[in-house]
Amino acid sequence: MRIIFVSPDGSERSISVREGMSIMAVATSNGIDGIVGECGGNAMCATCHVYISDERLKSLSEEEDELLEGTAEGRTSESRLGCQVKLTGDLDGLRVRLPARQV
Repeated sequence: MRIIFVSPDGSERSISVREGMSIMAVATSNGIDGIVGECGGNAMCATCHVYISDERLKSLSEEEDELLEGTAEGRTSESRLGCQVKLTGDLDGLRVRLPARQV
């Protein structure tokens, strides 16, 4: 399966991923600029904030919703924490927009 990261300048990078990985893990292991992941994916820092407009995603957890209030870049209805989105086969081709800044 593949995931597509879209930088703030509009450039795109498509990466082949294994099911079960988080967006944050894919980004940090592939050197994607724009994802910091300071807490290592423990939903404690919001430095893996991304924008996703895709109806296939599960709803936000209460914890994720609270953390998104503290993002460096403005929160929108498409805001998610990359560490909390696990990639499954039904998300193949997911487009993930990166914010201009995380900290």
